[in-house]
Amino acid sequence: MGVMPLEDALRSAREKNLDLVNVAPQAKPPVCRIMDFGKYKYEQSKRDKEARKKQRSITVKELKLRPKIEDHDFQVKVRNGQRFLEKGDKVKVTVMFRGREITHPELGKKLCLKLAEELSDVSVVEKQPKVEGRNMIMILTPKQ
Repeated sequence: MGVMPLEDALRSAREKNLDLVNVAPQAKPPVCRIMDFGKYKYEQSKRDKEARKKQRSITVKELKLRPKIEDHDFQVKVRNGQRFLEKGDKVKVTVMFRGREITHPELGKKLCLKLAEELSDVSVVEKQPKVEGRNMIMILTPKQ
C-alpha cells in the first residue's frame, strides 16, 4: 500500500477486521502488514520449529586407549571411531598412562597419530596430541 501514516494504516486494518503487524521494525521506515496476527504467530512458530529440526547438535564421543594396546583392540577402536565420525560426532582420543608409562609420551603420540592416519579418510585432526596430566588428548572432527 506504500508509505502512509500510522493512523491511516490502523484505520484500514480495523475496517478489514485484521491486525497491523510490524514485520520489519529495524527498516527505515518500518515495514508493517495488515494480517491476522494469530495466523502470523502460528506460521512463525512453525518456521522456527522446522529450523530447530534441521539443526544437529554435535556430541563428542571418547575413545580411550592405553600405550600398549594390542592390534586387534586397536582395530576395534578404529572401527568405533569411524562409526562415530560417520554419524557426524567429534571424537576425543584419550591415551591413558599408568605408572612409569608417562615417561614415554612419544608412545602415546605415535599411537594417536596412527589412529589419525587410520581415520584420515573420514576425519581431520582438530587438536594435535597433547599431554594433560596422566593422559594424552587429541580431537578429531568429521570431514565435510
